[in-house]
Amino acid sequence: MEESRYGLRVTLTVAYDEALERTTAALKAEGFGVLTTIDVKQTIRQKLDKDFRRYVILGACNPPLAHRALTAELEIGLMLPCNVIVYETSPGRAVVAAMAPLSALGIVGDNTELQEVAKEADARLRRALTGLEANQWTT
Repeated sequence: MEESRYGLRVTLTVAYDEALERTTAALKAEGFGVLTTIDVKQTIRQKLDKDFRRYVILGACNPPLAHRALTAELEIGLMLPCNVIVYETSPGRAVVAAMAPLSALGIVGDNTELQEVAKEADARLRRALTGLEANQWTT
């Protein structure tokens, strides 16, 4: 797994559609449901009449974590749900990346309850991505 200042990512040697299915299954296993799906390729085609690679943004939510976060910091809803992206890099190869909750927390400040929620969300997203990288989720 690779990390950036704001995200966690893995590269999979599977087709895009399979990567998307596996990602949804891995998130579900960690208690996340997909609330929203934004097909970036389709949106860019419709709005700008331009082509773009296969790319989707999933709005993933773990209801108990979201409730705890909102109880700890009401306006944290501005940063929910957790965004997870899946995009094709070439035929048979895709990237899955998730926002890094601990990095996002740096924006919010010093709220102990929120820090605990972020740690748990981070651990769950890391497990999901690690499982994908280890080929744990197959279709």
